[in-house]
Amino acid sequence: MTTSSSERGVSLGMPELPAPGYPDDVRARLEADAREIIARYPDSRSALLPLLHLVQSEEGYVTRTGMQFCADVLGLTTAEVTAVATFYTMYRRKPSGDYQVGVCTNTLCAVMGGDAIFEALQEHLGVGNGETTDDGKVTLEHIECNAACDYAPVVMVNWEFFDNQTPASVKRLVDDLRAGRPVVPTRGAPLCTFKETARILAGFPDEREGATEAGGSAGPASLVGLRLARGEAAPARVVHPREGGPYDEPRDTVHEPSPTEHLSSHDAPQDTSASDPSHPSGPVAKEGE
Repeated sequence: MTTSSSERGVSLGMPELPAPGYPDDVRARLEADAREIIARYPDSRSALLPLLHLVQSEEGYVTRTGMQFCADVLGLTTAEVTAVATFYTMYRRKPSGDYQVGVCTNTLCAVMGGDAIFEALQEHLGVGNGETTDDGKVTLEHIECNAACDYAPVVMVNWEFFDNQTPASVKRLVDDLRAGRPVVPTRGAPLCTFKETARILAGFPDEREGATEAGGSAGPASLVGLRLARGEAAPARVVHPREGGPYDEPRDTVHEPSPTEHLSSHDAPQDTSASDPSHPSGPVAKEGE
């Protein structure tokens, strides 16, 4: 004797209904933006990534309605759009906060304190990875390398850099964000909300006064190799591992960097077997040997 699925307590479920459409005024506005984006590409399908940022800027995450919109304007299936939206972590799949606080927990940042920072923020905010505070202000997540290893540990807020962080400094940072107090990134443009960031990532200009001029770039520590390759070797200098100034200054003297100087907190030289006469490493092979 066989039993039906309902008798076994198994629900097969119902097919998901089609996503609701945007209100007419919202759709008209998004269609105008979409035409501008699509016109940048010889193949309209190439516009899918910025279009996903566009619909994310509307609701703060990529909804089924947003994916249906992308499919409609590009002549794709919703399955094709969903495959892309679920592949890239920059596209949120559920409601999130005004500020995405990402803690790099990749190898170097983790070793330098990223894991401790992430644990401290989870406890301080009362949320887990990918979760949002009750006030809707902050979404916390751990993220992969953001190519700022020389300023580890690094935290990003809406993809703007906050370098050389500590558990104490990030607690102040998220408290300021939640309280609406001004927060200034280490490098790059002033902060804006996640929705505003998503629109910029869709390819629309940041029209805030002074935002373009403040655009971020790699810090001097990141560009040392490039300068050396050009034969622009800078004079040697040493800084203390976390606070203070060069070793040739009195230890009670605070070194104030110039406005264009951004020091890594980890560029003090370390003893190695090659530099320690008491523990020689043996012959050092020349390049290519």
